[in-house]
Amino acid sequence: MSIKNIRLEVMQFLEKNVTGYMDQYLIPVEQIWQPSDFLPNSEGDNFLEEVKELREISKDLPYDFWVAMVGDMITEEALPTYENWLMEVEGVDNEERNGWSAWVRQWTGEENRHGDLLNKYLYLSGRVNMREIEMTTQHLINDGFDIGTGRDPYKNFVYTSFQELATYVSHNRVSQLAKNYGDKKLSKMCKMIAGDEMRHHHAYSHFVSEIFKVDPSEMMLAFQYMMKAKIVMPAHFLRESGQKISSAFELFSDSAQRIGVYTANDYVEIMQKLIDKWEIEKISGLTDEAEKARDYLMKLPARMARISERLVIPKESHIFKWVEPARL
Repeated sequence: MSIKNIRLEVMQFLEKNVTGYMDQYLIPVEQIWQPSDFLPNSEGDNFLEEVKELREISKDLPYDFWVAMVGDMITEEALPTYENWLMEVEGVDNEERNGWSAWVRQWTGEENRHGDLLNKYLYLSGRVNMREIEMTTQHLINDGFDIGTGRDPYKNFVYTSFQELATYVSHNRVSQLAKNYGDKKLSKMCKMIAGDEMRHHHAYSHFVSEIFKVDPSEMMLAFQYMMKAKIVMPAHFLRESGQKISSAFELFSDSAQRIGVYTANDYVEIMQKLIDKWEIEKISGLTDEAEKARDYLMKLPARMARISERLVIPKESHIFKWVEPARL
């Protein structure tokens, strides 16, 4: 049997449990928070006063903070790309509306709230150039992304396990910074988003754990492949209006690193957390090739940590069209 067919068979085997995964890791629509729970009430008599308070408190937030938050929001708003990608993964059948496609749709429904909330907050804050942000978002959706997984479910679940945890780190750090600057409401918003991301991380990493039980060697090789290729962020094609693909991502990443929202050290720590979570050291029944992949993975965090220590982040902030200093 081909590798592709074995993967499809494993996905079909795990699909029997998808309803249980949704019950465990997703929250019913009527019970989960919605963006309007945290924003000024547009139906209320005090709406304008609430907006004025939001704008006043936001004045104390620094430049790199706004860049990091805009980047997070744009990444969330490019959700159509991620849903389309996951719907093409082997074993996900949207036409037949199988269990995996139901998972993708309901996961998308939860994720959609994140961009909605951040977008509305940024609009009401008056601190950013929304038209520039909207053009960047449209460019990012137009350009799509290439995360190096193809349609392989094993590689895709490694990617989502990593990326959901990275997104948790980013939103959680923004929450902490907002709290430190006195914006408790924004802090709460980002904390709630971070909570969703952690739940989703637990789900995707659970899928990988289950695959390791039934196809350990191929799952190990897929994990090694993704770590060797390196995890690219979903917004790696980020660009500002009038610019080329990927021209803005590195500059955005520098801002995030400068302010401590997401750093090279975080990347290494996430890698180590996945190695520990999946108990890579204890997995048995591996082929010789998979044993070599395991050895590579066990040594990789230390190697990456040495590299991250040598990184030099520019001290000066790049001035993005999204965030003009005169507005702050």
